[in-house]
Amino acid sequence: MTMNPVIHFEMPAVDKKRTKKFYETAFGWQMTQLGKEMGDYLLATTSPVDKNQMHVKKGAINGGFYQKGKDGSVPHFVISVENLTKHMDRVKKAGGKITGKPVDIPGIGKFVMCKDTEGNNIGMLEPSMR
Repeated sequence: MTMNPVIHFEMPAVDKKRTKKFYETAFGWQMTQLGKEMGDYLLATTSPVDKNQMHVKKGAINGGFYQKGKDGSVPHFVISVENLTKHMDRVKKAGGKITGKPVDIPGIGKFVMCKDTEGNNIGMLEPSMR
């Protein structure tokens, strides 16, 4: 079986402006606030990328911040998969649960959230560019 790498992290945030300032100041990350069409997502670039938005440093990952919900949203990571539909089946067969419907993220790929057998949230992404 092919190993599927962690390619992205996500954390909840209450105040995106405060979050942006903190990570830029404390860690030198490039923080980009996206608009309503992208759910007001705050994108975090954590290491240099090339013209194709691929990391110059092998193994580095980027991330982002979503609006913290009333449920006390927790951090999670995103795993790259070759075929989202097949991996959704694999997750279910392994005892996990698919917790949302797959969505197309323009220019990024197909994405879905799931839970592992311990109740941890995991995102799966079938990138549109390989």
